[in-house]
Amino acid sequence: MEWNFLTAEKLTAALRAGEVTSAELTDEAIARIERDDKAINAICVPDFDRARSAARDADQARARGEDRPLLGIPVTVKESYDIAGLPTTWGMPPHRNYLPAEDAVQVSRLKAAGAVVLGKTNVPMGLQDIQSFNEIYGTTNNPWDHGRTSGGSSGGSAAALASGFGALSIGSDIAGSLRTPAHFCGVYAHKPTLGLAASRGMVPPTAPALPAEPDLAVVGPMARTARDLTLLLDIMAGPDPLTLGVAHEVTLPPARHERLRDFRVLVLDDHPLIPTSSAVRAGVHRVADALTDGGARIERHSPLLPDLSEAAILYTQLLFSGFSGRFPLEAYEQLRAHAAGLDADDHSLDAALLRGMAFSHRDWIQADSRRELHRHGWRRLFAEFDAVVCPITPTPAFPHDHNPDLRARRIDIDGTDYPYLDQLVWAGLATMPGLPATAIPTGGSPEGLPVGVQLIGPMHEDRTPLRLAELLEQKIGGFQAPR
Repeated sequence: MEWNFLTAEKLTAALRAGEVTSAELTDEAIARIERDDKAINAICVPDFDRARSAARDADQARARGEDRPLLGIPVTVKESYDIAGLPTTWGMPPHRNYLPAEDAVQVSRLKAAGAVVLGKTNVPMGLQDIQSFNEIYGTTNNPWDHGRTSGGSSGGSAAALASGFGALSIGSDIAGSLRTPAHFCGVYAHKPTLGLAASRGMVPPTAPALPAEPDLAVVGPMARTARDLTLLLDIMAGPDPLTLGVAHEVTLPPARHERLRDFRVLVLDDHPLIPTSSAVRAGVHRVADALTDGGARIERHSPLLPDLSEAAILYTQLLFSGFSGRFPLEAYEQLRAHAAGLDADDHSLDAALLRGMAFSHRDWIQADSRRELHRHGWRRLFAEFDAVVCPITPTPAFPHDHNPDLRARRIDIDGTDYPYLDQLVWAGLATMPGLPATAIPTGGSPEGLPVGVQLIGPMHEDRTPLRLAELLEQKIGGFQAPR
């Protein structure tokens, strides 16, 4: 039997029934990687010997009567997570030989749940791109079209899942880094509520692995079904035990509804700052049609929706203010001079980027106060709606573009060029206020590329968009293996 594309849920059932062993699953996954990954380049740091040993241990544990949520299931891990004994480089050449001493908290949780880690997946340099390529490991190709990107920064994880290299993966997201690769590769991902899942050990190389409360960034699950996403989120969720002194399980509220017809959904396909391609718009419409057919109440407009332009500018400022905090003083002073020279009437996203990079602490406090107003706006909206359906990026996967100057790159939307970084506005819609968002596949584009959408849910109610994702999967279908 071909096991590589089965869900973690089905693999667990087969392992429990004695139909297959973890050693067999692991050997088959490794064989597939060795056969197919030369063309994809998703697995940048294989760990096959330890994976086979972990699989044997899982089989022995099961023989003793043990049963854990992921016991014996082959998985992958984004390169940016520390795994003791493996390099953590974030794609940065000066750190190609950096070996952390201990596992990231989420890697520890995977292993405690019984997962078999096959290896690490590729990322862009510094995790700062919508593509996954770097000088150390090279370029990860989209499994559907090798001339196109798999997305970033969790592009290796999405490509691995789409290629059958493990049943699950873990990634991270500050600018769509879970959701965009899922959209480009036709898989599922979930950006949790800000702070829901501990991120210790998901830090740049040589930085100490300490508990942290990132301003925008989260860690989260990737899978080939919505149910597997929920399974993995339950393992990842919870605060860092170092901050409490003891392990602590988090209890998320149940989904607001169990049936499609009970959901109230706001559907968006237009953004004031960048167009939506016809292919992505069609994906949004397929979801809207499925919701209507299932009896859900959908609306296309709401006065409760926070202003999308202001949200995008605020997100851009907060995002890039965090990046510039690590710049040398001289570079920061140059940025401040550049930002000071901007026209006061320049409200473009590029201007917001420069102003954000030049933020003072006072500027950040003011931006954070505006964010709280947006968060309150979302609370009011989610009193009337259960979820928001919208694009993840304006286009399906685009051709590789390795121009080192991101601000000089362009994104083609139905034949017209736009600034490359402007495509982040849809990802930022959920990121800026810290909302949960589930990326789901919706079918293909006319060119045969995957198209996904995101389901944004209320803060701390991650199970609501995850349940909606599961219901939509039953209605319109889900992951399809690349042809």
